[in-house]
Amino acid sequence: MIVSPSTVSGSWRFFPPLSRVTKVSKVGFCATLLLGSFSVLAGGAHAADKSVDPADWTEVDVGIPVTDKLTTQRCGSCHTPDAKGNLSRISWTRATPEGWAQTLKRMVKLNGLSITPDEARSVVKYLSTSHGLAPEEAEPVMYFAERRIQDETIIPNDVLHQTCASCHAFAQPMSSRRSHREWALLQNMHKALYATAQRTYETPAAGGAHDGGAKAETQAQVALAWLTKNAPLHTPEWAAWSPSIRAPNLAGKWFVSAAFDGHGRFVGEMDLAAKTAGSDEFTSTTSLKSLDDGKVVTRKGVGLVYAGYSWRGTSQGEGGDPARPDDIADKMRETMWFAPDQAKSVGRWYWGEYHEFGLDVTLIRETGAPMVGAVWPNALKSGAVGVQIHLYGAALPASVSVGDVDFGSGVTVKKVASISSGEIVATVDVGAAAVAGSRSVVVHGAMLPKALTVYSGIDYIKVSPDTALAHLGGIKYGKGYQQFAATGWSAGPDGKPGNADDFPIRSVPVSWSLAEFPTVTYDDDVHFVGKLDPASGLFTPNVEGPDTQRRFMRNNYGEVWVVATAKDDKDAAGRPLVGRSYLVTTVPAYKRWDQPEVSE
Repeated sequence: MIVSPSTVSGSWRFFPPLSRVTKVSKVGFCATLLLGSFSVLAGGAHAADKSVDPADWTEVDVGIPVTDKLTTQRCGSCHTPDAKGNLSRISWTRATPEGWAQTLKRMVKLNGLSITPDEARSVVKYLSTSHGLAPEEAEPVMYFAERRIQDETIIPNDVLHQTCASCHAFAQPMSSRRSHREWALLQNMHKALYATAQRTYETPAAGGAHDGGAKAETQAQVALAWLTKNAPLHTPEWAAWSPSIRAPNLAGKWFVSAAFDGHGRFVGEMDLAAKTAGSDEFTSTTSLKSLDDGKVVTRKGVGLVYAGYSWRGTSQGEGGDPARPDDIADKMRETMWFAPDQAKSVGRWYWGEYHEFGLDVTLIRETGAPMVGAVWPNALKSGAVGVQIHLYGAALPASVSVGDVDFGSGVTVKKVASISSGEIVATVDVGAAAVAGSRSVVVHGAMLPKALTVYSGIDYIKVSPDTALAHLGGIKYGKGYQQFAATGWSAGPDGKPGNADDFPIRSVPVSWSLAEFPTVTYDDDVHFVGKLDPASGLFTPNVEGPDTQRRFMRNNYGEVWVVATAKDDKDAAGRPLVGRSYLVTTVPAYKRWDQPEVSE
């Protein structure tokens, strides 16, 4: 969300919202103003669009009472309370911390809400918990809060793509739950603020039903029906979760496994301590060890947990190199989703001007029982002999025999070389006929699913991300970097690449280079967009323009191929495997959709 170390200590800071959310909608004019739970006019029903069936403006759902005194004081002057404790509009909406923070900022910006930073923080905290999402509702859209760029797979049809996902990620509306009336009012707000929404909504839906055989349903009507059915205010998930919301019991030690594109894997430990007994605010101390070079970074931070499962925090590493934008000792924002049983957590810790750098993080609670959290290397080639495998975890047994370690059929443990409570080193042989694919690893009864991949060969390379966005900067605006990584893939049992049976194997050592993407014959983008580190795959964009050395004094924007050429892996003809990614380098994000009224 929106938490910084200063947030937990009492001041309110909003992080800049997303400028690149998903590859479906990286840049949208209305990208971060649209989620809100209120119309431009606080009055609600009387502001309704009369072209919509009046029944849409009659609230029939049971509201969720607002029980927080401060929220009632600050919001109740515009949002009318009723005898049941409901506040108009608010009691018929549920949203993520990001959604409620965005709504509050818009109330300040457009409706003149007067609220202090501490009060704003408290109101968002209450609403995100008591009027939030259940864990099962939030999990599918966590990528939105985690500032990930990815293809959205949750858009159900073309109508929802046009009405909701053409300006912003579809995860934005799906980060809330609303009554039928509230979804209708949200559509009305869009039409009031954005002319493009008005045109889109009134377009007839292809294949839509007809009213009396004459008038086709509009896209707005189809979208409203879908959202009412699939994202209603009251759901079985919320009904099961809301009675059990309590202060999170997260204090203790957690095993950390993390991956950072271009920098490999990390393991370590995170120690969480509640600020006070029963608190939802925590301090953290984390150690991260690189499995590539053994370097250890210690980080200290703070975090706040919403609704009993949704972590938002920040941390800062010790030391570090300020000249390196990809340094993992940099200040990071942490977004984590804790499983309802509070035994595991997954999320992203990210940083950068455009949140472009990030660690994919998994936490596993240390309970005192043996636990395996990571295996390295995590891929073995069939026929390999005498390979040392490191198993990382917690409370590992002091005595382990070769029979206690199981990597699945075809992988034979020859000896256990060393043992400690956090690491076991085993030497293994891999049979030439070992079945390829992902498999679980078991140590003395403790199992880590899909921890190891056995493969016969690397058939092709994928570069991630396969489409990428970088931003010029360095003079007045910050640079938007892009980190690339190359992964070797198997074509699967059918031997045909690009099919569903393909599977990833491991990172591949490559040499990185740029190649022209031929859009305009004279533009020579490869010479102007920036530099790609041939060893690390880190792309550093050029400065913002105009550039006097370029034709027509254009800016340094452009399109190029990012090419990864394998150092060791070859195709059937003996040529190095090659993968590539499409990179767009664009101008800075001159406008950030964030209001300073409730920031520091």
